[in-house]
Amino acid sequence: MRTKNETEAGTGTGAGVEAGAGEKNVPVRFHTKIAVLLRDDLEPWQRLNVTAFLVSGLGTASPEVIGEQYTDADDTAYLSMFRQPVLVFEGTKETLTAAHSRALYRSLPTAVFTSGLFSTGNDRDNRAVVRGVGKDQLDLVGMAVYGARNAVDKVLKGARMHP
Repeated sequence: MRTKNETEAGTGTGAGVEAGAGEKNVPVRFHTKIAVLLRDDLEPWQRLNVTAFLVSGLGTASPEVIGEQYTDADDTAYLSMFRQPVLVFEGTKETLTAAHSRALYRSLPTAVFTSGLFSTGNDRDNRAVVRGVGKDQLDLVGMAVYGARNAVDKVLKGARMHP
């Protein structure tokens, strides 16, 4: 999705949109990628829950991923959303652990969801569950990552698109 400024200018604001984005029939390609990686043994409700929680963190750490507010033809306002697609992948526990290490190594904005978060019911307890375990011992069931497209692709090595 493009912001009004990106459409009018024909280019991004330096936050990841390739030149030509304002041309109507030219596909918009972003220099950046938003991706979620889920462990392949999650139940369907868990996949949805984990994805929703994970992507909620990216806009606070990287505000450039958020587009402008939506408005319908009646001028009813709606919340802003990501300005670009979120790609969802899946992989084994080992794939997720390796991707987590690569994301941290590259200092990419990363959100994590551990298996322990399924047993809590509030933000304070969620943070305590993650805080209680070192990064190499986290029982990850999902992660979200944002960054340069090629860097995110390297982080996701071994993962496959979610069916």
